[in-house]
Amino acid sequence: MQFQISKLEENVHYYPLSQLEQYGINIRKYPYSIRVLIENVIRNFDGKKITEDDLEAILKWQVGKEFSFFPTRVIMQDYTGVPLLVDLAAMRDEMKRKGKDPKIVNPVVPADLIIDHSIQVDYYGTSYALSWNMKKEFERNEERYKFLKWAQLSFRNLRVIPPGNGIIHQINLEYLSKVIDIREVKGVQTAFPEIVIGTDSHTTMANGISVLSWGVGGLEAEAVLLGEPYTMTVPEVIGVKLVGEINEGVTPTDIVLYITEVLRKKGVVGKFVEFFGPSLSKLSVPDRATIANMAPEYGATVGYFPIDSQTLKYLAGTGRDYRIVETYAKSQGLFYDEVPNYTEVVEIDLSKIEPSVAGPRNPDERVPLREMKKRNEKKEKKRGSIVSDNDVVLTAITSCTNTSNPTVMIGAGLLAKKAVEHGLRVKPYVKTSTAPGSPVVVEYLKESGLLPYLEALGFHIVGFGCTTCIGNAGPLPKVVEEDVKKYGLEVYGVISGNRNFEGRVNPLLKGVYLASPILVVAYALAGRIDIDFDNEPIGYDPNGIPVYLKDIWPSLHEINEYINLSLNPELYKKRYEKIFEGDENWKSLKVSESETYSWDSSSTYIKEPPWFILPTSKLDDILNARILLLLGDKVTTDHISPAGPILEDSVAGKYLRQLGVKELNTYGARRGNHEVMIRGGFANPKLKNLLVDREGGYTKHFPDGKVMSVYEASELYKSEGVPLVVVAGKQYGSGSSRDWAAKVTALLGIKAVLAESFERIHRSNLVAMGVLPIQIPDWRSLGIKGDEVVNIYGLKELTPKKKVKIEFKSSSGEVKVVEGLVRVDTNVELEYVREGGVLKYVMNKLLYES
Repeated sequence: MQFQISKLEENVHYYPLSQLEQYGINIRKYPYSIRVLIENVIRNFDGKKITEDDLEAILKWQVGKEFSFFPTRVIMQDYTGVPLLVDLAAMRDEMKRKGKDPKIVNPVVPADLIIDHSIQVDYYGTSYALSWNMKKEFERNEERYKFLKWAQLSFRNLRVIPPGNGIIHQINLEYLSKVIDIREVKGVQTAFPEIVIGTDSHTTMANGISVLSWGVGGLEAEAVLLGEPYTMTVPEVIGVKLVGEINEGVTPTDIVLYITEVLRKKGVVGKFVEFFGPSLSKLSVPDRATIANMAPEYGATVGYFPIDSQTLKYLAGTGRDYRIVETYAKSQGLFYDEVPNYTEVVEIDLSKIEPSVAGPRNPDERVPLREMKKRNEKKEKKRGSIVSDNDVVLTAITSCTNTSNPTVMIGAGLLAKKAVEHGLRVKPYVKTSTAPGSPVVVEYLKESGLLPYLEALGFHIVGFGCTTCIGNAGPLPKVVEEDVKKYGLEVYGVISGNRNFEGRVNPLLKGVYLASPILVVAYALAGRIDIDFDNEPIGYDPNGIPVYLKDIWPSLHEINEYINLSLNPELYKKRYEKIFEGDENWKSLKVSESETYSWDSSSTYIKEPPWFILPTSKLDDILNARILLLLGDKVTTDHISPAGPILEDSVAGKYLRQLGVKELNTYGARRGNHEVMIRGGFANPKLKNLLVDREGGYTKHFPDGKVMSVYEASELYKSEGVPLVVVAGKQYGSGSSRDWAAKVTALLGIKAVLAESFERIHRSNLVAMGVLPIQIPDWRSLGIKGDEVVNIYGLKELTPKKKVKIEFKSSSGEVKVVEGLVRVDTNVELEYVREGGVLKYVMNKLLYES
């Protein structure tokens, strides 16, 4: 096939999708997200990296067939970006050892790394909380930040946004995203739709501004950065038809929690979701971004909103060029004006949505607000000296999911204003914080006059980063911690985040509920989770008069009086014009540009990883393996590789203490050090390994049955020459797009993970590390005990999605045989496994091409 380029406007050209009609393809029948993919494939078609097979698969929308394309941009945050850049630095060293030019290893795709995951809420409730938290952030992370500054100087096509500027996805929404980009293609200035991949699962948020985007493993992102196309299977596209009116009192948070529940039950893992319908126009871009952000929680690869007038309005309101977006989208058939064909349609009636929260352990566990008292009621409450069972001890306005949305942020400010006017105060045992995803939020809260009311209730600004949502909530008040530990109390958190997995926010919390920022403030005032807001007062004014939630709840009309303050182009231009400069802390970091990184042997943050030193094993059957962990359903990447604080009595904590380290910091901050990370593998305090009778990173070594840490067992099995497997239930690897969850799996000597189902990104990450994800029936129905020897046959001649024979042999000699489906889904993934992982695959390719 031959594709022509046409003139869009003066000096700008494009590849018209209309030319596909000559090949019998009616592009207007396809979902808008598929049209974006088609444009990418025809623009990059060269017969080599993008082939006729790729064209045929996407042009004919052949669901399940493999195809490749080129993402236009990569975004990273520091928790996932540091290990990625450490890998690239190690690759440069390997190049030098091989006698090649280290600079061959360099991003060829534009990449942005936003430092947002490292700030912790050590200080709160004061005007100095922000500056003190940022000071402590730099003290903890100086080594990491120097490395990132080196990377910024030494790699081309890489920009680093220093700390204190906001959260990756809110910055991407408000500033980085162009929707339609213009670059030189084959010598011609060419316009095209952005397709963005990110090393964070919530990269999906930009779908709210009509940028097709999703999270991938850091390992996959590395390959794309170095010039490899991204390969996936052609997706089904589920159309979500939005109908009905939004009721008074219902927030965008309530809408996304409802959609998350419905789509998770529907089953959309690995599929695209695209929104359409008569009520689509009633959702602003911030509303859409809230919904798109939580695509990982409802399981979809993307939650895409096509370009329409709301997209243009938001671009204009945030100071960006909307005219080229409008011209291009209308010329290409990418502007929403008709309903295309979908694989299937799910209808969401907005009028049926009511105020809700989600929890206490998973984002898809929606609970109507009216049922919270009934769900959490206890006949007898244990009481401490300060707090009691069911008390809320942590409340956080956090996460780009909600802080990017002016409706709920202004709403929280208005509720705070009314609460203060009624003489209400937050309960003294509640830790409060506000961490917006952008300084713009503070500007419009100041201009509206609402920020002082939030501060009056203790919701001072503590940082511009992920904070509580990623697990950096900091410690609870000391008296509360002592109470909880001494009396065994069950206390809760309420946050405006997108993740509430066990142990993520704080290990002392019984559970965490996700809620709108408005309800976060309300629960801080109530101080308990088992309140019936409809019938019980949220508090009493100084005169003893009861005050109910309805008395202080802001109406949509009241919120709309302030909403225009949040779309001021000059405000966005001013806040973002110096975003790459950093503050004095950042500017004071002294580093020099160099071809290769100077590894510091004494560093406990940044170490050269072993990926290119480890031997590559030939792909073969797995024989006489032992089960390292026997796990249930919904094991998250937080369980596999925690991001939160390193506990002193943990294996990683003891290792660091032996090295003389005083500030243990978090696992997330130490992802540049594989020695710490391997000791943190499966070390989440809330992990339930069914081989042992205690929670945390423990297991049994077989055949002696001795209980020890997962790390110790792994090392012992390695010394014995015994390969390992993990056996688990449904939705294995859900949660963050955390490549270290796969890296630590490989480093522990685990050759395969046998699970009932896998979440999309973690499955890809396992393959990228050469670990085989294999789907099996429910292990509980098979009577697996965990002490069996495991044999897996049929791997020598592996093909994509091959079925293999798995034997579980008990100590009594009984053998159970099951069929497993190897989830190596594409030929490219098969090459990764054969080469020992994607890093070695790309390295070998670069060596060959050089």
